[in-house]
Amino acid sequence: MKSGWAFQLRDVQVAYGPKKVLHDFNLTVNQGESVALLGPSGAGKTTLLRLLNRALRPAGGSVLVDGRNLDDLPSSQLRELRSGIGFVHQDLRLVPNLRVSQNILSGALGRRSFFQSLLMFLKPRTDDLLEVHRLLERVGIPDEMFQRVDRLSGGQMQRVALARALFQKPGLLLADEPVSSVDPARAADLVQLITDISKDDGLTLCVSLHDPALALRFFPRVIGLRAGRVVFDKAPEEITNTEIEELYTLAVDDGV
Repeated sequence: MKSGWAFQLRDVQVAYGPKKVLHDFNLTVNQGESVALLGPSGAGKTTLLRLLNRALRPAGGSVLVDGRNLDDLPSSQLRELRSGIGFVHQDLRLVPNLRVSQNILSGALGRRSFFQSLLMFLKPRTDDLLEVHRLLERVGIPDEMFQRVDRLSGGQMQRVALARALFQKPGLLLADEPVSSVDPARAADLVQLITDISKDDGLTLCVSLHDPALALRFFPRVIGLRAGRVVFDKAPEEITNTEIEELYTLAVDDGV
């Protein structure tokens, strides 16, 4: 298990064509912290997460993960670093006609050669399968290990995606709107599961959410984004209802 990785964004700028998405953006999250990102569509939440796993390069500024500036890393070291960043995508990115175990094993592809990856799918090692089963027990669906993913419920699929990210043994766990497609009760259960596992394992966790109630309930630090800027960065008990309302209603005036 890795210890949690700190990350920092310094004067980061991102633009899609003429539209700026992040404006001289600064943010520091310390080792082992759990933070929630709130804000309307277009606020920059997904962009921030994509910067952290290097799916996106900034137009200006710097992104540091585990004390390393991503711009300074050669491709081999960048690949190694990215293999330690777990990402639960909003669309989950599971392969529906593969088994649960195969989808979770794919979390190790960044650490293995092509031949090792092929062998892992054709003849998985006993140790790998035992680890997959252990993770499925942690996320609450151990009996689904050899089930095809397209036969699972939406909530079960989300747990598979979480287990796949954990199979990477990450130092940093990112999740982009991981509960947007399930009902409120299942959403709360999954967010609690993610935060509990991250705390138990000492991971640094950064989650974007569309539901302020979940952020305020489960995270010790909540960051409000609007139009590519930080509006507030506080403990949940310090955030007022007015601040939450303004976070979303004023975004209309910003053209978001």
